[in-house]
Amino acid sequence: MSSDFEGYEQDFAVLTAEITNKIARVPRLPPDEKKQMVANVEKQLEEAKELLEQMDLEVREIPLQSRGMYSNRMRSYKQEMGKLETDFKRSRIAYSDEVRNELLGDAGNSSENQLIKLREERAHLLDNTERLERSSRRLEAGYQIAVETEQIGQEMLENLSHDREKIQRARERLRETDANLGKSSRVLTGMLRRIIQNRILVVILAVILVITILMAITFSVRRH
Repeated sequence: MSSDFEGYEQDFAVLTAEITNKIARVPRLPPDEKKQMVANVEKQLEEAKELLEQMDLEVREIPLQSRGMYSNRMRSYKQEMGKLETDFKRSRIAYSDEVRNELLGDAGNSSENQLIKLREERAHLLDNTERLERSSRRLEAGYQIAVETEQIGQEMLENLSHDREKIQRARERLRETDANLGKSSRVLTGMLRRIIQNRILVVILAVILVITILMAITFSVRRH
């Protein structure tokens, strides 16, 4: 499971490095190339978000005792993703302003068509911004769910640990009870044995006494 995470992690590192490089190049490109580069960066940002979602799912499958390290790395990657989105938004706003200035600065015809095109470009940019923000909120909500799930799992483990301790103490008490019952059984057996021996002794003494009395009576009758 961790090998899958590390594979996604490597892909994310390569992809974010490419995005960072392209964002830095946007202000220096000609207008046509800028437009193509902005669209390319948008696509790669979506791919990076999908990688983050896959990594988040992998982290949830990792055992709790090993999950903390991966959770910290996920937080770092999400912060990096947020920074990329912020840098891209700034670069895109600068690109939008430059497009507007070029359109408004053209001395010539078709000013109305240029303004319409500008509005369409700005609407497209706003849609992309909203989509990025929604994706960011989804990632944040997924992270919160992961944190809550981890906390619940830790509480369950703690409860199981307490229950195990209770069971162990109960077993120890049972062993002590068994030992005490064994001792009591041996004492009772000894007492019963002594009682039987005493009864046998009483019977023997009674028989001897009866025999003695009979012999005494017999001797007495013969003398007379």
